[in-house]
Amino acid sequence: MPTEKEVYKKYADEYERLIQREDYQGNILREIESLVSLVNIDVVDFGAGTGRLTRLLAPRICSIKAFDTSAHMLEVAAKSLAKMGLKNWATSVADHRHIPVGDNSADLIVSGWSFCYLAVWGGVQWKRALEDGLKEMRRILRPGGMIIIFETMGTGHASPQPPEHLAEYYAWLTEAGFGSGTLRTDYRFTSIEEAEKLSTFFFGEEMGTQVIKENWKTLPECTGIWWQRI
Repeated sequence: MPTEKEVYKKYADEYERLIQREDYQGNILREIESLVSLVNIDVVDFGAGTGRLTRLLAPRICSIKAFDTSAHMLEVAAKSLAKMGLKNWATSVADHRHIPVGDNSADLIVSGWSFCYLAVWGGVQWKRALEDGLKEMRRILRPGGMIIIFETMGTGHASPQPPEHLAEYYAWLTEAGFGSGTLRTDYRFTSIEEAEKLSTFFFGEEMGTQVIKENWKTLPECTGIWWQRI
């Protein structure tokens, strides 16, 4: 099992195969649309990875700019977006704290399973890193704009089981004024063999063993959603 940093640097194709199986019920898009209208809006995707949220939103909005620190991940995102035949997107390498777009240039900012790394990899200055990232989001948004952040609330669980190492980060989001909720984003695999292979790749051998034990072609997952209107 590679580390998360190794996945983002070297294993974008494998990661993409995993997330293609995620949220088979389509709950993520429904949650976004319950919070904000997608008609004629401009979007910025912080930490887009291989384009999970970018692909969901691009067909429904005016424009979307997707940023990530990993050029390797963005290459996969760009290829998949190009195959969709859309022209309203762009990708570029950038850190959450330094996004190369103008002030008041977006109506919606999304960040899926990535804003947390400012805390996880931020060392003793993790709060400062988060504050800088949030300041950048607020700089980019137009008045009345919305921030929506997705993070894990537990894979292999039918009810929310937030990881202990993210507890302080989640508390910080609450202190920063975000509303929050949870949703199911279960993985639906084509076979037990695929489920075991892909879950082991990203979540580790213990998860792969549980998949076999529980005979899970559908792997339960809970996701947290945090939002804030500026």
